Amino acid sequence: MTDVAGLADGPLFGLPLPELWFVLMFAILGTFLFLDGFDFGAGAIFAVLDDDHEREAVLSAIGPFWDGNEVWLVVFGGALFASFPAVYADLFSRHYLLMFAILGALIIRGLAPEMYEQRHDEQWHRWWGRSFVAGSVLAPFFLGAFTGNWLVGSERTVTLVAVVVGLTVVSLTVVSGSAFLGLKADAYLPDVLDQYGVRAVVGYLAGVVATLALLAVELPDGVDALLSVPVVALVVVSIGLAVAYGLAMRRGAYLGALAASGGLTYGLVAVVAIVMYPLVDPASGATVSETIVSTLPLNLMSIGAAILLPLVVTYFVVLYTAFRGPVEPEEAY
Repeated sequence: MTDVAGLADGPLFGLPLPELWFVLMFAILGTFLFLDGFDFGAGAIFAVLDDDHEREAVLSAIGPFWDGNEVWLVVFGGALFASFPAVYADLFSRHYLLMFAILGALIIRGLAPEMYEQRHDEQWHRWWGRSFVAGSVLAPFFLGAFTGNWLVGSERTVTLVAVVVGLTVVSLTVVSGSAFLGLKADAYLPDVLDQYGVRAVVGYLAGVVATLALLAVELPDGVDALLSVPVVALVVVSIGLAVAYGLAMRRGAYLGALAASGGLTYGLVAVVAIVMYPLVDPASGATVSETIVSTLPLNLMSIGAAILLPLVVTYFVVLYTAFRGPVEPEEAY
C-alpha cells in the first residue's frame, strides 16, 4: 500500500493532476451555474407573475432544490482554494466588492421566500417578492461580472466586459429557469413560458456574440484564441443547442429544453476555461503549473475528491429523484 511519503514522489498514477484540477474547478462552476441557474431564472420570471397561485407554484418548484444547489458554489471556492491558493487569495482580494455583492444577493434570494410566506398582506408580499426577484437577478449578474473580469485580467470592478458577461449569464439563467418551470409547474403558470425562454435564448446568443467581440479586443491574443478549433466548435454547438431549445420549448418538451440549456451552460464555462488556459490568473500571468499546490497535498486532495465527489453527486441524484415530477396543488414552499 502506498504510504504518505510515497505520495510526495510524483503525481498520482502519473496523471496530469494540475490540468485535471483546472478542468474540475470549471466543471464545478458550470454545475453551480446550471443547477442554481434555473433557480435564479425562476426568480426572474417571478417578477412577471401577478397571480398568487402562480407565484406559489414558482416557489414550490424551486423550494426543495435551491439551498442544495448553492453547495456547488462552496465546492467551487473550496476547489480553487485547495488547488490554487495563491490565485484564490489574489483573485478574491482583487474583487472583494464583487464577492460581497454575490454573497449579499444570495442572502437576499434565500431570505426573501422565507419571509414572503410569513404574512399574507399585499404590501408584505410586494416587498419580499421584489427582494426575491432582485436577489435572483443580481446574483448571476455579479457572478458573470466576476468571471468576465477574471478572464480578461481586469483589476477594476466595473468594466464593459463585466457588464456584458453579467447580462449574458442572467439571460442564460432565464433560459434554464423557463425550461425548469415548464417541467415542474407548467399547469399552474401562464402559457408564455416558451416566449420567455425563446426571448432569453436569443438574448443569450446576442450576449455571447458581444462577449466574444470584446474578448477579441481585450485579450492579448484574443482573435487567435477565439478562432481556435475548440472555441469555434463550442460556438457552433451552442447555436445548435439554442435552436433545439427553442423548438423543444415550443413543443412543450421541457426536459429536452432543460438538457439543451445545460449544454449551453457547460459550453459557456468551457469557452472561458479554454480561452484562459494555460493561465489561471490572467491579471498576474500565473499559469496552472506555476500555481498548483505541491505534489503531496495535490495527491491527497485528489484521493479525497475521488471519494467525496461521487457521494455529493449521489446525494443530488437522490434529491432530484425524491422530488421529481410536477408540483401538486396542495404543495407550498
